[in-house]
Amino acid sequence: MNITTKGRYALRVMTDLAAHADESYVSLSAISQRQELSVKYLEMIVARLKKAGLVESSRGKEGGYRLCRRPGDYTVGEVLRSIEDNLAPVPCIKDGVSTCERADACLTLPMWREVDELTNSYFDSVTLADLLTGQRWKNVKNGASAS
Repeated sequence: MNITTKGRYALRVMTDLAAHADESYVSLSAISQRQELSVKYLEMIVARLKKAGLVESSRGKEGGYRLCRRPGDYTVGEVLRSIEDNLAPVPCIKDGVSTCERADACLTLPMWREVDELTNSYFDSVTLADLLTGQRWKNVKNGASAS
């Protein structure tokens, strides 16, 4: 699994919107300045987020983007899946299903499926609210998980 720049930036956009959820709409230029990201690149990302129903937009002077739900109602998994083609650890798995003609004979496939399930389960357990507060990881020592 390799989270692309688009996926990482999508999380930055979503956490920025979550941090400013009390505002009506947030302009891409404001996000661009705070996150030090290109407006052009952000346009491509928010288009995918909007298509996935994760953000809504408004045109005009006071326009921009905002979350459709509360930050705690979004998971990292749904944000990443709206941007990334595949979160699986190997290319022969897509959306939990093996796409390889050798699947019946592959001795490593069960392991890769389990890694895929664990990854998706973890990403689905982390919310934008978790990212905003960081509380989930405050007591984590030596790389141990807080869950």
